[in-house]
Amino acid sequence: MSATEEQHEAELRPNGRSAGKAIRGGSALLWAATLTAAALLSVMNLWRGALNQDEGWYLYAARLVAEGRHPYVDFATTQGPVMPHVYALANPLIARWGVAGGRAFTAVLGLLAAATASLLAWRIAPPNRRDSAAFLAFALAAVNVYQSYFTTIVKTYALAGLFLTAAFALLSCWPLRRGRMAAFGAGILLALAAGTRLSAGAALPAAGAALVWAAFRARGRALTKSPAFHAALALGAGFALAALALFLPFALRAPQALWFALAEYHAGRQAGGGLVALAYKAGFASRVVQAYFVALALGAAAIVWGWRTRRNRPAGLPEDHAESEPAARHAVALAIVAITVLHAAAPFPYDDYQAMAFPLLAAWVACALVRAMAVGGTAAAPAAELKLRAFVLALCLASSFSSPINQDWFLARRDRIWWPLRTETPLRRLRNAGRLVRSLAAARPGETLLTQDPYLAVESGLRLPDGMALGPFCYFPDWPREKAERRHVLNRDMLLETIASGQAPVAAFSGYGLAIRAPDIAPLSEAEQAELQAAVRRVYRLAAVVNDFGQADTVLRIYVRRDDADKRP
Repeated sequence: MSATEEQHEAELRPNGRSAGKAIRGGSALLWAATLTAAALLSVMNLWRGALNQDEGWYLYAARLVAEGRHPYVDFATTQGPVMPHVYALANPLIARWGVAGGRAFTAVLGLLAAATASLLAWRIAPPNRRDSAAFLAFALAAVNVYQSYFTTIVKTYALAGLFLTAAFALLSCWPLRRGRMAAFGAGILLALAAGTRLSAGAALPAAGAALVWAAFRARGRALTKSPAFHAALALGAGFALAALALFLPFALRAPQALWFALAEYHAGRQAGGGLVALAYKAGFASRVVQAYFVALALGAAAIVWGWRTRRNRPAGLPEDHAESEPAARHAVALAIVAITVLHAAAPFPYDDYQAMAFPLLAAWVACALVRAMAVGGTAAAPAAELKLRAFVLALCLASSFSSPINQDWFLARRDRIWWPLRTETPLRRLRNAGRLVRSLAAARPGETLLTQDPYLAVESGLRLPDGMALGPFCYFPDWPREKAERRHVLNRDMLLETIASGQAPVAAFSGYGLAIRAPDIAPLSEAEQAELQAAVRRVYRLAAVVNDFGQADTVLRIYVRRDDADKRP
């Protein structure tokens, strides 16, 4: 009798049934702890998480779409058209709660992405270890304070990650009945992910290559008759049709603005070459490892363990392709690599770019861990799997507790050797500033706010002047007027005219305002900043100062339009 048969027979005895009941109870307790931790992280990041400038222009773009305006045609954006249209559905929530409403919507999307990673892991894991894989994937994806933060604040990562992970969960169904339709749907979801954040499109050739390779390795069939090859064609067809539906209308109506959003804006950023570029790449790699250390370390350990013990596999243990279809796992792995390489190639490779791909990594690592347990028998003991779940959850909790993000929830900027506590959260300070701006605007005619902090317009309910939807990155001082107008941004003369017009009753500028030049995203010279600030003071007078405001805790200066008698000559 084999070890597995003995274990199964033991579980049929009374004490075995008691052990099985204890294992089921332990599993339920671990799920409860994981869900509680994930919800707590989301809530803390929602209310206490640091503000990010991107939140403002994404939410402001959603408001414009809800009002019937169109990206590229009516205002500038730096990504595809999907996010403002999806977030327009949540505009009532945003209108009522401001940035907090947008964060709540984003947090739901982020948790759905983690749940979809759990489903993906369940699909691609060996059948007798699917429950453990599903749990591990969710724990890795949801109980990570860094991932929770970047899928709670309003950025593209939660929505793009949801589409991306759902695409591979659907793609994993292709060997089943109607597999080509599943692959076609996966292609549509990949197009939606790319329409949310363009770099997600790198997953398409990766997934296609994995399917074609599976077709090539299939024995006894011509390549073109393989189900995997048909799935690859369906995947590409779904992506192509959805991408045409998403981008073609805008390419016809506003081709230059679309090109600016998808390529020109990003290509204009320069970091320098040689050692400077290498330093940025090394920093990207270091920060990614720090953020996702638990998942990366466990994945590496599973790979090494599987490699070292591959010859210890019992003779009766099924091979890899007999346990479950490997093409989907390979597709996930290749997609992670493709997206990471593309992000690392950017002039400024920010580590948070990886947040949209992390649910895929969580699913892949979960699958690798439970497969590593297969060595030594056809199924891992339930008790051993429960211990693995508890161990991984403990690592996730410890990693989240030790993250510097937690410190930012409660501590203000360091004062020499002291760490003063925050007197109010960044979100509450923003809301108070928004109320102040709104009250000042009510005393003067006009519903426009002159600012490069769009989240202040979101909180106050005021509008931004035309051309300023990109906030601190709307200023292209050296561009010709016609070029700037077609792309819905401002050049030097246009910004000076906007300030001088006095159309806005209130102006507000933080440390990000009147300080950055695009497309290279470099600081303005002191002379340029002084010129713009002088132009503001000619039309506006200082009304209030808010310290430690917004992203990076800079100083916010709020101005009101001068009365005619108060204007300087």
